[in-house]
This record gives sequence, structure tokens and C-alpha cells, in this order.
Amino acid sequence: MKIYIEKDYAAMSKRAAEWVEHAIRSNPQLVLGLATGSTPLGMYRHWIQSVAAGTLSFKNITSFNLDEYLGLSAAHPSSYRMFMEEQLFRQIDIDPSQTHVPNGDMEHTEDHCREYDRLIEQAGGIDIQILGIGENGHIGFNEPGEDFGRLTHVVRLSDSTRRVNSRFFNTLKEVPTHAVTMGLKNIMNARQVVVLASGDKKSRAVEQALLGKVTEHLPASVLQLHPDCVFILDEAAACRLPDEVKHNVEMAR
Repeated sequence: MKIYIEKDYAAMSKRAAEWVEHAIRSNPQLVLGLATGSTPLGMYRHWIQSVAAGTLSFKNITSFNLDEYLGLSAAHPSSYRMFMEEQLFRQIDIDPSQTHVPNGDMEHTEDHCREYDRLIEQAGGIDIQILGIGENGHIGFNEPGEDFGRLTHVVRLSDSTRRVNSRFFNTLKEVPTHAVTMGLKNIMNARQVVVLASGDKKSRAVEQALLGKVTEHLPASVLQLHPDCVFILDEAAACRLPDEVKHNVEMAR
């Protein structure tokens, strides 16, 4: 496992963007697992700038997003599909047909979940999976207690997750109670996982994910078992890590 600690959100985003950009230049047909929320936005802005400058291309990239709210159509302003279109896809040169987001507005959820898994497998698997981390240690929408062995499935969102995400809706009542998410097995199947975390509110989850017991009660702790996992943190998110861990990180730069 590699850990990088940057001064602030801007520096963390730059480090993350450059990490993935280097991988894309090495393999222009990369399969990326993408995340939504505020944490990856700085990274996405760097990618947009690189594409505009002509130093990066997504023309042959395939992407799979982690999750989507159940009950929201792709055209809903608070859907994750719309988030990705507005914040990234429409501003880079990626082929729209190669961007995949779970369908939150379908009748046969189990069939859709299996089809999503099939599409990932057909693409050759995910090369780099980008993750944020929730304050309760969730990754994707895999809430505490989720089975480590599950693939894409429907989950009930915790009250804490709905409260945090209510900032993207007019009221808490509008936040869906369920979502479709890649499972922890999907995430662990990725060849590399890159976790981004910013702010002191994430510091306890980061500490437990990196140094705590591997347990389904803290989904992100399973990443300790991944053969190629990178944490890119700002100083606030890393504030609970012991000095010896920070020292080793500094020495590794």
C-alpha cells in the first residue's frame, strides 16, 4: 500500500490527477472506475484542463461508475449520470458509448446488476478504480455490514449517508433511500485502487481503514488486503495517523 499526504485539497487533487494521467499515457485504452461526490471534482478539473491543452486524451478510455441512486432517471438533475455528464464527460473527448453508470430507473434490478458485472468483465476488468471514503467508512455505496464478497447490487442507504448527501438535493426527504452500487468484490477485483480523502471529517475513517481491524463494519478496511492500493490524502484527512506512519510517507516521497 502507498500513502501520499499533500498539504491541502488542491495539492491532493493535483497528485491524484497526475497519477491517473500518467497511467492513461502509458495505456490509452485504460478501463477506469470513477466516483462521484465532491472529493474527485478537483481531479476531474485537472483532467479537463489537460484535455483542453492537448496533453491528455480519453478517446479510447472506457469508464464504469461505482453507483447510482435507485429511482432516479439518468436525466434527473441529482442523478450520478447527470453529475458525471456535467462535471466530466461533456468536457473531455471520451466516447459517450464508453461511459457506463448503473441505471437507477429500471424494473428488474437483479438482471441489471448482473449485466453491469458482465459489461465490466467484457471490458477486461477495471484497471484503476477511483474511490472516495465516507465518514462511516463506506466505499461506493457499500455501507457498514456489507458482505465483502458481493458484486453489483442494491443497497439501503444509511441515515448518515443520506444526511451527508442531502446537500445535493433540496431537502433530506428527496434523497433516495436505496442505490445500485458496485460491490466490494468489484472494487477488490480492480487491478489498482486509488482512494482520495480530504478534510478532518474523513480522518477517523481513514485511520480505521488503514490501521484498524479488517471488518465488514468498516467497508474501506478491506482495502488493506488489496495488492495495489494507493491512498492520496490531504493533511486534514491524515491528521489522526500516527507520526511513524507520516514519517514513512515523507521518506517515501
